[in-house]
Amino acid sequence: MAIATGVTVANIYYAQPLLDTLAKAFDVPIHTAGLIVTVTQLGYAAGLMFLVPLGDMIERRRLVVTVTLLTSVALVGAALAPSIELFFAASLAIGVTSVVVQILVPFAAHLAADHARGRVVGRVMSGLLLGILLARTVSGLMSDAFGWRSMFWLAAGVMLIQAAVLARVLPRDPGKAQVSYPALLRSVLHLLRDEPVLRRRIVYGFCVFASFSALWTALPFLLAAPPFGYSLARIGAFGLLGVAGAMAASFAGHLHDRGYARVATGGFIALVMLAFALMGLFPHALAALVVGIVVLDLGVQGTQILNQSAIYQLSPEARSRLTTAYMTCYFAGGAAGSAGAAYAYSLAGWVGVSWIGATPPLLALLYWLTERRQ
Repeated sequence: MAIATGVTVANIYYAQPLLDTLAKAFDVPIHTAGLIVTVTQLGYAAGLMFLVPLGDMIERRRLVVTVTLLTSVALVGAALAPSIELFFAASLAIGVTSVVVQILVPFAAHLAADHARGRVVGRVMSGLLLGILLARTVSGLMSDAFGWRSMFWLAAGVMLIQAAVLARVLPRDPGKAQVSYPALLRSVLHLLRDEPVLRRRIVYGFCVFASFSALWTALPFLLAAPPFGYSLARIGAFGLLGVAGAMAASFAGHLHDRGYARVATGGFIALVMLAFALMGLFPHALAALVVGIVVLDLGVQGTQILNQSAIYQLSPEARSRLTTAYMTCYFAGGAAGSAGAAYAYSLAGWVGVSWIGATPPLLALLYWLTERRQ
């Protein structure tokens, strides 16, 4: 499951280090190319809203395999796209179908023992986070060597192989929700109404992922321009700095299982804000960028593991719907952050992006101060 989540989530990040190249290939302004990330994340949010709840209703293995095959079709569409409009459409479809990740994570939580759920979620999320950071690196290398379209052809083939493997190795797990599909979707709203922990964790997630997306949307523009002038391969290699985030996943899971979730959440959110403060003060210092990216990934991924570990304790029979409620808002935050960063960079450069990135975690930290100790 960890491998499958990593390979699948990579699909929504392949375009990020290529934004400057895509802007030139399709002859569009920088802020238009930046919307590729936004469109993909909006597609992901739509998939979370309409596909992931089905994990509580129908057999999960069949759902995972079917949607994985559709991801392969969407990636072929991106590889063939002759215009930015069709690339937007393919990116939207890639986002919608890549929600297989959010079917597998609650599936793993469902199979885990209560006392080890935080560690299990952390382990699966470690695979997911490695997929995110390796996606940027592999995309940069492939595109430098064989052109940007080669990355999407490769990804389409990988999805076909993964569908065959998952069909063979995943256990059968029939859904337990005995309701109609419209009622299933309405129940997501009921969870938002009835679960204060879910609402609080949504605020934390929305804010930190807005900052995360702001960074990775604007960073390729910064690194491709003077004084850096980096190639696609070197820009993609910055994704390897996210290893710290992958390490934080298991560590944060242990903190949750030991009862330190509240304090750790505040600490991880503070790291996100501090990272942007550092990168904003020294916008052209490579060392500041490297340290800032490491600290930001650590804070974002640590917060995410604590959020998911907390919400999966709320209602065992509704974990897919809890995922829908939480992750839809999470990726809405990402879409807001990426759109804001693209325009901020075109108007005010990296300093504007730093303000866009630092403000959401500051608001989240102020909200965290209102959380009552357990």
